[in-house]
Amino acid sequence: MVFTNRSLFARLTPLTLLLVLVGCSSQQSPPVNSLNPTKSTTPSPTAAATQTPTTSSLPATVSPSPSAATATTLMVTHSKSDYMSFLDPASGRMEKLVVGKAPFAIAEGPNHRAYVSTAEGVAVIDTKLRKRIALVPYQANVGKPRFGEYRSGGMGIAVSPNGKFTYVGVYLDAGKSQLEILDTEKLAMTGHVPVGIRPFDVVTSLDGREVYSIDHDGYTVTAVDPFNLKGRTLEAAPFGKGGFEKPHYAAVRADGRLLLPYQGRGLVVLDPKSGSYTTEPLTGNTHQEGVTLTPDGKQLLIVGIGSAGSATGKPNLTILDVNTYTEKVLPLIRMHQMVASSADGRYAYLTGGVTYADTGWNGMTVVDLSAGTTREFELPDYPLDVQLLTNK
Repeated sequence: MVFTNRSLFARLTPLTLLLVLVGCSSQQSPPVNSLNPTKSTTPSPTAAATQTPTTSSLPATVSPSPSAATATTLMVTHSKSDYMSFLDPASGRMEKLVVGKAPFAIAEGPNHRAYVSTAEGVAVIDTKLRKRIALVPYQANVGKPRFGEYRSGGMGIAVSPNGKFTYVGVYLDAGKSQLEILDTEKLAMTGHVPVGIRPFDVVTSLDGREVYSIDHDGYTVTAVDPFNLKGRTLEAAPFGKGGFEKPHYAAVRADGRLLLPYQGRGLVVLDPKSGSYTTEPLTGNTHQEGVTLTPDGKQLLIVGIGSAGSATGKPNLTILDVNTYTEKVLPLIRMHQMVASSADGRYAYLTGGVTYADTGWNGMTVVDLSAGTTREFELPDYPLDVQLLTNK
């Protein structure tokens, strides 16, 4: 295991990425409006056998930073295997829990529940007992489970504010995608709505009346009414279509607007009600992926993996004031995909399992946002999503 402490302003290692333009389409299927989300049309979920999580830890020779928050627990998906982990980022101690093949994203809900999108279905997790309760199959036929950037199955996932529904973006081989609705009491999919291609992220409005699919290969955001099963396509292409200037992940600001960064060049501030947006300048000059708000909602953390398309810079982490758009850009040595914030907003946790062209690494970087230092440690099986466990 490699464990290092470096200043974020140290000299950066040159990064070269293979630039392969991916074909895109924003074609949408007709909205589905004949299904009621309270009526199940799918088989019963696959019951999970009682599982005892596997516990492991980093080598004893590694000493965590004494300033690290020892009470922090992170939930991590390990995308090249079939499990998630409950991770203590200070010690490296982790508990593995099998959830389903090729897990992508995690969404935490109330009542000690979390939901993981996999290539097989949505895994329902009891975060207190550390057990998988069910693996709910998708309504769509996702085929045989596969791994990699373009595998079919669940991608972005979100829980409604009241915890009654979970929404998952499902990517299909034919280029189509759909948002599926999971009733968290019945543990069954109860409806679906067509969305744009490859829904990397799913977020909800603050009041839960709408759900937003971030359509990576469609250069769009689909606003979904989950009760009437209708969708609206919102354009989100501030730098045009056809290249790397695609939407990836989004955060919902306190005023209900969506924040979507592009290439370290611009931040789209999207009003989902009107569909209009403004583009605020960014200076990171890096292909931007995962985002998260700090717990106080005042800062947006944005991961940049390096050069791709119009972005010619190196990996970094942008700390952005969501109201003034003031930036602080911290250079990084490696590429990362997703980011989570500690409860006090001091630390950022970045995963190494980059989806783009399989260019990531097996590890995590912890960034001290105030001191400007990093430490790295190994984490197996291509860690992809990371979420702070808040409901312990």
